[in-house]
Amino acid sequence: MWFLTLLLLIFILGIIILVHEFGHFIWAKTFGVYIYEFSIGMGPVIFSHLGKDKIRYNIRAIPIGGFVSMAGEVYEDDKKIPKSKLMCNKKWYQRLIILVAGVTNNFILAILLLFLGALIWGGVTLKPIVKNVIADYPMAEAGITKGDRIVKINDYKISSWDVAQIVLYMKNDKEYYTFDIKHEDGSMDTYKIVPKVEVNEDTKEETKVFGIEVDVTETNGFFDCIKYAFLKFGSVVHTMWLTIAGLFTGKIGLNALSGPVGIYQVVGDSVSTGVSSIMSLLAFLSINVGFINILPFPAFDGGHVLFLLIEKIKGSPVNPKLENIINMIGFGLLILLMIYITIQDIIRIF
Repeated sequence: MWFLTLLLLIFILGIIILVHEFGHFIWAKTFGVYIYEFSIGMGPVIFSHLGKDKIRYNIRAIPIGGFVSMAGEVYEDDKKIPKSKLMCNKKWYQRLIILVAGVTNNFILAILLLFLGALIWGGVTLKPIVKNVIADYPMAEAGITKGDRIVKINDYKISSWDVAQIVLYMKNDKEYYTFDIKHEDGSMDTYKIVPKVEVNEDTKEETKVFGIEVDVTETNGFFDCIKYAFLKFGSVVHTMWLTIAGLFTGKIGLNALSGPVGIYQVVGDSVSTGVSSIMSLLAFLSINVGFINILPFPAFDGGHVLFLLIEKIKGSPVNPKLENIINMIGFGLLILLMIYITIQDIIRIF
């Protein structure tokens, strides 16, 4: 079973990486950038093929990451290549398209997977609308009733139950949570809800319980599935944004993140629940990879886009040496973060 899970993990990561890097590759090739290598994975090369286009296509041993090696990515670094084929000498908008193409491909893949999943098995949307309140629990005691819609929690706008769960997961300095509720008659009320804390007898973990069930909407039909795919995509992006913001503000700890080991466990759970779960996981991870890559952090695509925007504003390129140093520092910090997250994942297992 573990071997099957590992193969599936490699397959999932491979698809996401391939789609991402192909975005960079195809647009770089379209705009005439000289490409040395298209590589899936990192580390030692385990398979290599030299194409008729003189590009080296490689598969590397470690199935995490990938890259498209282009001439002149930051500055004129290869005198053997015509200047017109160097990335740094291409038009500003062409470089921008090449940089964002990987993220765009990840997002397109996710939307297609969500659409196909909904079309085949039906999509399930959890709206922030109260379907039922459980007696003797905080929400019922506060007077919240069936049909009420959760508009805000602690001043965060709630567009879906996915978003609500992230907000409720965040650290809260107060003993209560502020819920802005819209009733079926259109009136609004604000409630201060103190959750009931329940302890798992086996793990001793504490869980905050509010005592509501939310509305479940099943999606069927071609156009409804298209709508579902975009709404679900938007919901996941919203939760990702809240998570990143929470990490910077301290409302979400680094222990909430998962690396390859944590993803392996999730893949294992998906295997037991079927193809639909695997497809949903692939869509979710593709959104995650795209979102993380577009953040304006050195070594990410978004970091390169940031330098490109600075170049546009100031009218001249950023010092290449400075850009390389910043990217190297960013890459080093990412490696350290990955090591920390992996250690946390292993500790959680044992």
